[in-house]
Amino acid sequence: MKFLHTSDWHLGRSFHRVNMLGAQAAFIDHLVETVEEHRVDAVLVAGDIYDRAVPPLPAVELYDRALHRLAGLGVPTVMISGNHDSARRLGVGAGLIEGAGIYLRTDPAGCADPVVLADVHGDVALYGLPYLEPALVKDTLGAPKVGHEAVLRAAMDRVRADLAGRAPGTRSVVLAHAFVTGGQPSDSERDITVGGVEAVPADVFAGVDYVALGHLHGCQTIDERVRYSGSPLAYSFSEADHRKTMWLIELGAAGELAGAERIATPVPRALGRLRGRLEELLRDPALHAHEDRWIEATLTDAVRPEDPMARLAARFPHVLSLAFEPEGREEDGAASYAQRLKGRTDQEIAEDFVAHVRGGGRADDAERAVLRGAFDDVRTQAVAEETLR
Repeated sequence: MKFLHTSDWHLGRSFHRVNMLGAQAAFIDHLVETVEEHRVDAVLVAGDIYDRAVPPLPAVELYDRALHRLAGLGVPTVMISGNHDSARRLGVGAGLIEGAGIYLRTDPAGCADPVVLADVHGDVALYGLPYLEPALVKDTLGAPKVGHEAVLRAAMDRVRADLAGRAPGTRSVVLAHAFVTGGQPSDSERDITVGGVEAVPADVFAGVDYVALGHLHGCQTIDERVRYSGSPLAYSFSEADHRKTMWLIELGAAGELAGAERIATPVPRALGRLRGRLEELLRDPALHAHEDRWIEATLTDAVRPEDPMARLAARFPHVLSLAFEPEGREEDGAASYAQRLKGRTDQEIAEDFVAHVRGGGRADDAERAVLRGAFDDVRTQAVAEETLR
């Protein structure tokens, strides 16, 4: 049985103020063409269909067209909600549109209710685990504590129990939206840290034949049966080296992985990251290939040049981002606030603040726990309010 595994469409998202709706529509065209060309048996969409809980109308219209086209092919499509989606909004009408072969899995309580497909070798059970916000689903799933690993293990226990009650030889696929240990993040994913721990081990998914993951935007293989498709489009310059693809997965008669092929997705414009002094960037002939790319430029001039964006745009007309990191400047006092915070979590920033106001004394374990709990509470409340909007 062949599956096309994709995720993280982020419909409605822009790229440094560039409207990406046209590129997203081109991806949907490509998706439909790929399903037809490769005679795919089912499409798996592992969350973050939209970029935010209340998406703009053009994004909703594109989503609607995508569902109609996939339903028109007669190929089952299984979709889960991600951490950017509103599960309740995405799940509206789920029961009705199942008749068209579109299966929306947005309710954590239904994670052990699979979509069952069949081929000459028997049944394949597809389980959809929507993004599980730990504080909101702990009691629903009977997890022993609040945390990504705890709620995912509780959900997977339900999946394994359901699978155990099915006919021997039933093959299994799980869709999930999570940060799994070993995955490489980029700058465009929203943090899902809870309790200071954001990654879950791959063995959470033990006992199933294939795990179609969403959340991380780079296509990657955690192990042979646990994979991220990545986003079909780049949404940050940290993805400049990504090759954007979907996974074409073939599941064999006994649940073995009989094939795993990366299908490239359309690239609206390549990305380029430049660093150096302004005059060097303007004159260097080796940078000719960057002239038609979207550009992130970091200038290292000791003194900020005059009108740098306009001068860069004269050679690189698609420059979108400009930063300054002067060479030789002392990092402590001269680095910008954004530079000093880059790559640091809210928890680390808060702990640094505690040390600063104390004149050097670090936060102790009890204080770190209080800070961690406060951040988790605020983030959970924001997710709950977003869901109810």
